[in-house]
Amino acid sequence: MTEVKIPPLYDKKETCPLCQTAFTTKKIRTRFIKLEHTDTDFCPTYKDETISPLLYFVKVCPSCGYSYTDHFSPYFAEGTKETLLQSVSAKWVPQNFGEERTIPKAIQTYKLALYCASLKKERAIVIANLLLRLTWLYRKINNGEEEKRFMMLALDYLNAAYSDANYGNSNLTEIHVLYLIGEYHKRLGHYEEAISTFAKVVDMKNRVLDTKIINFAREQWYATRNAMKQA
Repeated sequence: MTEVKIPPLYDKKETCPLCQTAFTTKKIRTRFIKLEHTDTDFCPTYKDETISPLLYFVKVCPSCGYSYTDHFSPYFAEGTKETLLQSVSAKWVPQNFGEERTIPKAIQTYKLALYCASLKKERAIVIANLLLRLTWLYRKINNGEEEKRFMMLALDYLNAAYSDANYGNSNLTEIHVLYLIGEYHKRLGHYEEAISTFAKVVDMKNRVLDTKIINFAREQWYATRNAMKQA
């Protein structure tokens, strides 16, 4: 009897929240996701980078162009639907992002989602999540200039998210956001801001259960001090 090979990708049914069109988008079966390591800003590296959840995080409606993630609110503030229809759908050239994606193709979906998120007036944490992932994707293709550009934008929105203290259903909590603010200050050479922010994370040790992130912050505090001395 011939064994049936199960592919890593499968079609997930979606209904566009904007135009109600039914479409499919690719998802990865969990058993195929093999994480090798993560960078200090949580950027994941997978054993097979073509089977990366990063590539399929954004869903794009092929009919109207509305692009979104599971972190987006299902609600549309007054006037935002009309704005999206005028600014996105009216100019949309029908295309299908529901097949296998390369990193450049995935980058396109993130930029579409960023545009939609800004028009929809999504929370800062939602936009920060998109910018984080764009930073990681540009790192993977060794585009340092774009990586830095999106890192700076991510830092702005992480600061806004920390001020809002509204993390919703995102995968980032207060301590993760604060840690990432410190990490991106460090990567951008803002050493004093990084040291101050990492110290705030370490000071949270008595009120959070995530000792791993506390230890990360402590290590990065020392690393940043050393980097500042060398600079």
